[in-house]
Amino acid sequence: MQIKIKDKIVDVEVIKKLGTKNTYFRVKSDLKLHVSTNTLVSERQIKKMILDNEDSIYSMFLKQQKKVDNNTGFYYLGKQYDVVNVIGKDITLGENKVFVGRNADIEKWYQKQAKKLFSERLDYWYSVFTKKIPYPSLTIRKMISRWGVCNSKLERVTLNLELIKRDVSCLDYVIVHELSHFKEMNHSDKFWKVVEENYPNYKKIRKIMKDY
Repeated sequence: MQIKIKDKIVDVEVIKKLGTKNTYFRVKSDLKLHVSTNTLVSERQIKKMILDNEDSIYSMFLKQQKKVDNNTGFYYLGKQYDVVNVIGKDITLGENKVFVGRNADIEKWYQKQAKKLFSERLDYWYSVFTKKIPYPSLTIRKMISRWGVCNSKLERVTLNLELIKRDVSCLDYVIVHELSHFKEMNHSDKFWKVVEENYPNYKKIRKIMKDY
């Protein structure tokens, strides 16, 4: 079904389960409103609950729309480029355009750029880190829900390939975040003190990254 929420016509997908006690709303990356509710709840009741929560659902929609916009198109180091398709397999950055060969492998290109930059930034932050920690090995891969992972036992830091699309400040923050876990393997006050000691501006960057 569809429903109008302020100035938006939104597709609604409803999942009903007998064991669901409450009704939950979530706007996903498909920009649909997903409703989880009990089998006995009618469509009329669902529509009323949606309209009763119109402001919060609209806010959820706008946040998700911003995330979708920030992940659509060609991004590199925080800048969006207009894509121009050309003959060949190379990828070349211009001032505001990226020239992408028809046979180019964009993911491999991102991997190549990330391998060099991520290693350089990891080296830098390790060299200035205020705590004594082991020098970690680096793994780069795509991750759905995490920007980075610290494995203290293997002395390894894993960084999300998607960081190559964001401003370097985001990459720097994630590196500092993961290095800090070598001192505190949690998110306690002690952990955040280590982060702040090494990256005082971390709260601003965390807020920016919520839009991705």
